[in-house]
Amino acid sequence: MGSDVLAAQAARVVPGAASVALVAELVPDELSAAGRIDALVAVQRARCWLEAVQIRMLAGLKEQPLACIPGRPDELGDFLETQEQVACALRISPPSAGGRLTEAQVLSRRFPAALDLLAAGQVQIMHLKALLEHTTVLEDTTAARVEEAVLPKLPEQTVGAARKAIARAVLKFDPAGAEERHARAAEDRRTTVQAHPDGMAWYGALLTAGNAALVDAAVTAHALPEDGRTLPQRCADALVELVSGTGTSSTSTPTVIVTVPYDTLIGADDAPADLHGHGPITPAQARALASRPGSIWRRLLTDPSTGRVVKTDPTSYRPTAEVTRHVVARDPHCRFPGCARSSRRCDLDHVRPFDHRNPPAGGPTVPENLIPLCRRHHLTKHRAGWQIRYDDRSGCVNWTAPTGHTYTDEPVPAV
Repeated sequence: MGSDVLAAQAARVVPGAASVALVAELVPDELSAAGRIDALVAVQRARCWLEAVQIRMLAGLKEQPLACIPGRPDELGDFLETQEQVACALRISPPSAGGRLTEAQVLSRRFPAALDLLAAGQVQIMHLKALLEHTTVLEDTTAARVEEAVLPKLPEQTVGAARKAIARAVLKFDPAGAEERHARAAEDRRTTVQAHPDGMAWYGALLTAGNAALVDAAVTAHALPEDGRTLPQRCADALVELVSGTGTSSTSTPTVIVTVPYDTLIGADDAPADLHGHGPITPAQARALASRPGSIWRRLLTDPSTGRVVKTDPTSYRPTAEVTRHVVARDPHCRFPGCARSSRRCDLDHVRPFDHRNPPAGGPTVPENLIPLCRRHHLTKHRAGWQIRYDDRSGCVNWTAPTGHTYTDEPVPAV
């Protein structure tokens, strides 16, 4: 059997002992570019299966710990003895071992379906860690509802997209608890300064998501237009100018985009909202941002079954401004699979190329023919041989790599 054929088979077989054996037979130097991609997929899926096996073993040790002193019941002592032995066996610290044991037991008890997906190689361990992280404070029944809501799309999502989907589900199923936790967290807001080598320093702030978006929007607006410095350099300099009162004033208006159901906006419902560039936020946060002086409300029509933006209300006779608003509202980030660059910092690329010599003969400049691509992935599309196909009905962007492998970027629901 050829190496590429073996790699392709290993990438598609159900993960398990047999797939691990196939991976062991692969010789990287004998693989083509396409074969190496298949081999990477095979290794990843086999690794996920092994992760699930280890989690179940650790969960068993948590439920039936190693006896500390035979014949003498001591639950704490037994757990500590188990923790110490696991730490020695895995060459990790005892606290880390204790965390692994507890994590495994919670995953097995609370999220058996997600653990099955890991064993099948359909999700990564980081997907499960995201579930754990966002649901730690929830009751078992609420955590189960969150798992049920996010599980169908989890295999197609990057870890970043999964985190946002999980956070949105937590807000949906525990709105009161989310508001209370946000109020407590907001009390910890602060600024920090940390020394950095070569005469530099990190300056940061822990802010509410809404205030962080306002600060970022103001800094970005002040940093425009281009003047030879990179955007990160201009933003860093703009922060200093805004805080210190130095520099020239910006003519651009900072913009923060929040998508919120109308019933939530008027207080008739508690469905979560979405802060552009951040993700889900609580209804109270959304209403606070909407009620700020100078806020402008624009109506968006969404597909009830998918949550995709299908129409925006024009507020100007300038078509380019309306088209831009539509695409940015519909697609919050670059449409290359896994890229999270905000669409406000992306190029709007024509899926069907625009014909500069004969515009009527080329792709039109309409939302149905435009997707946001960051500069890197815009160049990837045009210079690296990638092909794309955009389905405006489903919102999916299908990418075909030069190796022939295909990848799909799913649309993000507005709320």
